[in-house]
Amino acid sequence: MLKLGVIFGGETVEHEVSIISALQAISNIDKNKYDVIPIYISKDRIWYTGDELKDIKFYSDFENNKKVLKQIVLYKKGNEFYLRTVDKLISKNLTNIDIVLPIVHGNNVEDGSLVGYLDTLGICYVASRVLGSSIAQDKVVMKDLMKAHNIPIVPYVWFYDYEYLKNKNNILKEIKNLEYPVVVKPATLGSSVGITFVDSEKKIEDTIEEAMKYDVKIVVEKAVTNLIEVNASVLGNYETQKVSTLEEVMGLDEILSFNDKYLSDAKTKGMVATSRVIPARISDKLTKDIKDTAILLFKVFNLSGVVRIDFLIDGKNKKFYVNEPNTIPGSLAFYLWKYEGLEYKDMLNEIIDLCMKEYKQRLKKIKSFDSNILKNFNGAKGVKK
Repeated sequence: MLKLGVIFGGETVEHEVSIISALQAISNIDKNKYDVIPIYISKDRIWYTGDELKDIKFYSDFENNKKVLKQIVLYKKGNEFYLRTVDKLISKNLTNIDIVLPIVHGNNVEDGSLVGYLDTLGICYVASRVLGSSIAQDKVVMKDLMKAHNIPIVPYVWFYDYEYLKNKNNILKEIKNLEYPVVVKPATLGSSVGITFVDSEKKIEDTIEEAMKYDVKIVVEKAVTNLIEVNASVLGNYETQKVSTLEEVMGLDEILSFNDKYLSDAKTKGMVATSRVIPARISDKLTKDIKDTAILLFKVFNLSGVVRIDFLIDGKNKKFYVNEPNTIPGSLAFYLWKYEGLEYKDMLNEIIDLCMKEYKQRLKKIKSFDSNILKNFNGAKGVKK
């Protein structure tokens, strides 16, 4: 039986959302195939493990409860990967880990930081790789890449916080040229954190200052009127992809907010608790165009595993735009695959199998050379001739 380490948490404003998504997955992983090891990264970036982490009630008073956990590091020894305790007197291996399932959300973890660390170790993981993860986390870079591939996006302007403080008037003019209403967003956050719908020039400065509390880079987008929000999940890797049934998301606010997603009905259900209509109430042609665009974006960004891509539709002219991809979506978007006849356990089995296959293929590629150019290096005099 393979040892599957599920990593979640981290220093991110989406910390609690990550816990919800991870515990949902842990309860649905096929226990006949995988021995599940929870690996929790606390808000102060310390790594822990312990079966107590599988109970959501444990996190209500984590600081007092954490004494029963093992503080650990993940490291490589030979061709194996281990969780090893961190102890001043006696450090020991707790268990080996065969494969990692990162279920993290937001900057400092989902942005490629965590999978970059896993890449340096060389362990197999079930997620998009560094480049796709980092691009998808930055709303400016992702828009530039989508624009280069003619993927439809709304007009936008962006700036750094220091630029706004130095050239506020010029930036406000650029925003005005977009025409209100607009949407103000921190560039590298997810779960709708710090995002505000602004319907007039009077409110713009306050909302920009609010967004700058979360990020140094800010995006202001032209708001889509007659808005219909539709999401698609894509499952696959670089050589194979399939798209889920589309969902139409029913938010209470002008945009689907953090409150809509996580604080409305069931705080422990994540995106599952969001009000939605499945399948989305749009035409067959629009459905096909959105699914085709979802696959194109998945391939352009070189994504892997299961992702969710969010779309904005102008209900009047039926024109759609890509809002953003989510490389590790809330609840892993499992609820969309149920409409394709794929239960959560089976979806997890499929993405794990896909990523293990891709990992084995990557191992066959040349990553270094046996020759050592430093062998005959002679200090400051250079290489011997």
